Amino acid sequence: LEASFTIYAIDTRGHGGSATPNEYHYREMAEDISLFISSLELDHPIVLGFSDGGILALLTAINHSDLLAGIIACGANRTPKGLQRKELHEIKRRARREKDPLAILMATEPDITDSELSRISCPSLIVAGERDLILPKETEAIVHAIPGARSRIFENQDHGSYVIHSTLLEKTVREFYMYL
Repeated sequence: LEASFTIYAIDTRGHGGSATPNEYHYREMAEDISLFISSLELDHPIVLGFSDGGILALLTAINHSDLLAGIIACGANRTPKGLQRKELHEIKRRARREKDPLAILMATEPDITDSELSRISCPSLIVAGERDLILPKETEAIVHAIPGARSRIFENQDHGSYVIHSTLLEKTVREFYMYL
């Protein structure tokens, strides 16, 4: 995508070169995204996020749709109950056993309501794999809660296979951009 777009690959708290806090909260990280956009004076960017980043895209749009041209939320959930049962069980086990702050985050957050999602006023594309660790009904609920949201479900794809070493998402991003 960098041949056609200016890309900002943001390290969220505890990832890449960012500082590692003792605890994480999705709403704080989403506020980091909006502050990043404001501080660089970016003119209505598209926020694309995968997994935790998809959650951050949703939360950023809930509170700051006016800053955005649109969002693409890939593999995002509203609550931990939106994950496949086996995956959620493993995350909760890791949170209890290892006291891993990221596992604790995923076991207890996000807590996004449909009412909050209904406040998103920028164009929104919700993406998932057909065999995603996000429950299909969770993805559908997100799409239905956001006014005018579109969805793209990749057949025969899991949580990351349409993102990692794949051109599927690139084509989808370009189509979404043309829709704007």
